[in-house]
Amino acid sequence: MEGFDIHEILRRLPHRYPFLLVDRILELEPGRSLQAVKNVTMNEPHFQGHFPGFPVMPGVLIVESLAQAAAILAFVSEDKYGENAAVYFAGIDKARFRKPVVPGDRLLLVAQVARRKSGMWQMETVATVDGIEVASALLMATLRERDA
Repeated sequence: MEGFDIHEILRRLPHRYPFLLVDRILELEPGRSLQAVKNVTMNEPHFQGHFPGFPVMPGVLIVESLAQAAAILAFVSEDKYGENAAVYFAGIDKARFRKPVVPGDRLLLVAQVARRKSGMWQMETVATVDGIEVASALLMATLRERDA
């Protein structure tokens, strides 16, 4: 399945500025995998303090980018939930950070379904810049209807 743009992302994720960390879906195979992009720019608010004179994207925001990409994959893959569904982050294992991410970088976010059981999704995720791995993590999530 071909990817989709920011409007489709906004339909599926509750995040908004400054916390929406996925810009475009490049490839999507429901129930299997997803490739997305996060363009890193100096205009992002966290660079004011992380770190002055040497801007580095916080590792926790790289993981959040991966989690948002994985959430889109889970949401698009589940057919029993409607527009009122939300994907909830349930856990993280094996997080690794290999190289700093700086303004001007284009993060390629890859999520692959490792396991799906009893409403829980386990996804292997990797973030790369120019083909070089910068971070990876095993993420767990679940889908639920949001409270009205």
